[in-house]
Amino acid sequence: MKSCRTREREIKRLSFSLVLLSIFSCSLVWSDPVWAQSFEAAAHVSISQWSEFDGHDIGVGGQFTFKPLPLIGLEAGVTWYPGDFPPDTVTSFSGQRLEGLFGVTVGPRLGRLRPFVKGAAGFLDIGATPRVFACVTIFPPPLACALAGGMTLPTYEVGGGVEVDASRSTFIRADISDRILKYPGPAFDSNFERHDEAFFGGAVRLTLGGGFRF
Repeated sequence: MKSCRTREREIKRLSFSLVLLSIFSCSLVWSDPVWAQSFEAAAHVSISQWSEFDGHDIGVGGQFTFKPLPLIGLEAGVTWYPGDFPPDTVTSFSGQRLEGLFGVTVGPRLGRLRPFVKGAAGFLDIGATPRVFACVTIFPPPLACALAGGMTLPTYEVGGGVEVDASRSTFIRADISDRILKYPGPAFDSNFERHDEAFFGGAVRLTLGGGFRF
């Protein structure tokens, strides 16, 4: 049986998705006329959480977007997280991380605003900790021990956000999403539940940035 915590996460994730879809559906009704295709380049700061660990993972990165149609954006972005994670020298299992996400946004123009929903997939490369990391000798190992030597995890993202035009060629952008990581198995998760195979965990990711279009 799933734990109460797992059920609560699933209910929150479903509610979050329904709210985004409702906002998107309503915005289509009042959307502005079509604009020409464009390219965008932006820089951002991201604050990510992990479903299985406490603490915030803070990183910086960049993103490139091609809009073949005003309603659709095709995106590729990378984020570098330079600090230890979790942010505690005793329990940190990673010295740095590099994330790449590739996906699509869908949303109309509403004057200077563009609300959107988005989906993406990619990877999170977890760098090994530079420090000695002690692990208990049990099988399966705790998840932190399984990740401490370095690993690349499949990553998925579902969410939404808004772009606000600062001028004709510049904009600021804010995103909120559910970042879903595929953790390796066999391992014990943060609730000491055993997973004999790979399993998924989702948590909030916030991104704030700005850029220009050409």
